[in-house]
Amino acid sequence: MAEELKSQRGETAAHAGLKRLALIWAQAHGYSICAIEVRLPQCRYRADIVAYRPEPKAAGSTAIFECKQALPDLRRDNGCSAELRARLQTVHRRRLLLEKHLRVHYPHLRVTNSLFPEFDSHNFAAIEHHNYGQVLRELNALQSRLSGCTKFEKLLRYGCANLCFLVLPNELFRASEIPVGWGALVESNGTLTLMGKPTWHNTTPENRIHFLERIAAAGTRSLNREFRISFEEVLSSRSRAGL
Repeated sequence: MAEELKSQRGETAAHAGLKRLALIWAQAHGYSICAIEVRLPQCRYRADIVAYRPEPKAAGSTAIFECKQALPDLRRDNGCSAELRARLQTVHRRRLLLEKHLRVHYPHLRVTNSLFPEFDSHNFAAIEHHNYGQVLRELNALQSRLSGCTKFEKLLRYGCANLCFLVLPNELFRASEIPVGWGALVESNGTLTLMGKPTWHNTTPENRIHFLERIAAAGTRSLNREFRISFEEVLSSRSRAGL
């Protein structure tokens, strides 16, 4: 089954298998309305699986499942913005100190491209200074991580769902690397076991309804693909109906 999902969606069999198990687990625990690869409300991120549990006389509860089959993939999304910013400030101060000394020892690096000498730039790259190069590389890496590698933290901060689960193979599970506030579903012998409970996050009824609408829209897109219905056909039919 996982191999069939892999061929259909261009993902690895391991990742497809985790998604399949997460879908089974979600529905077994009352999250009967599910969809895969859904863009979340209130943010730019897309979740592997989103699920909605209907509740009588109230807006239902929502859950997100993110599947990770490899450690680098897990760590890429598990950055802590506070730690990254603190390290970024340290490295930035290191850069400023190095540039101060380089301007003194290499005055010929000055580039007179300003009307005022104090605003002239310096071509520090010309001397290929080893330590300075390392600092620049770390700065670039930290800035990239801060902007694109804090997905787990941001999904909680934006209040995207009531519960968030990380789905992992057994060999990848390390309790210390599970993001704060997330639950851990660990695969072993073809089943998922809850190894860490998630924190409940309150969301508004409007947010939960919007979440449900995203699931419904994803289901409609899936049906359109199955029946080979294009967006152009829908627009043409709407035009003929005078809508």
